[in-house]
Amino acid sequence: MVVHFLLEKSDIPEAEGYGGFPVGGQWLRCINEDVIARHDAKVYGKAAVGSPPMSVPHLDTRSIDGKQALLFGPYAGFSTKFLKNGSYADLFLSIETHNVWPLLSAGIKNVPLTKYLIEQVFLSEEERFAELLKFYPEAQIKDWETVQAGQRVQIIKKDKEEGGVLKFGTEIVSDQFGSIAALLGASPGASTSVSIMLNLLQKCFPENWESRFWQDKLKKMVPSLNVKLNGQPEMLQTIREMTSRKLGLGFSDE
Repeated sequence: MVVHFLLEKSDIPEAEGYGGFPVGGQWLRCINEDVIARHDAKVYGKAAVGSPPMSVPHLDTRSIDGKQALLFGPYAGFSTKFLKNGSYADLFLSIETHNVWPLLSAGIKNVPLTKYLIEQVFLSEEERFAELLKFYPEAQIKDWETVQAGQRVQIIKKDKEEGGVLKFGTEIVSDQFGSIAALLGASPGASTSVSIMLNLLQKCFPENWESRFWQDKLKKMVPSLNVKLNGQPEMLQTIREMTSRKLGLGFSDE
């Protein structure tokens, strides 16, 4: 992950103790146009016992280069690269004195995850397809192919009590002056990206954040800013209606 390398080069004390563990991903992609056209949803299952949250299987309709596609997965892979087209030396170059113990400690505490990744790497085509059959019993193996997805780098950070912990979410690391900030961990989706950016603004621009000008501008973009919607049912209703209009979605409070 380029961000991880830049954070290492910055030499800010807040970056000490952070490491990263790369995890690749694979999908089964449908190549039968008739099957693709019949499915228009994202359907989630449940992760197997002992498997990490990132492994929750789902059958997913997506638009890729303007064309509808149907994917099933994900299946974990392993590479020492931090980027899909990176270098096999990425993981080794990221290891420094300050993060050796957190990396080792997290590895010792996550033996089941290591076992899961090894098992995933050695899955055969038939074994991957068997997982799809749990979702779609009528699927034909000839209609599906395995494709390589992207790379993600899971956060490993120093912990006073446990030595090192593996984190599955995202985390903002910034220096005390707010002059540099890095977003580490999983790629933020639509459900988390706004919250992450608001946290970043608050961390790096505390004086601006408190100003009337910023607050007015932000509340125009995010009307629910600083409001707990679970205690404001009328405002929640207003926000849901506004969001639905913006996204072109039908809305019903029933």
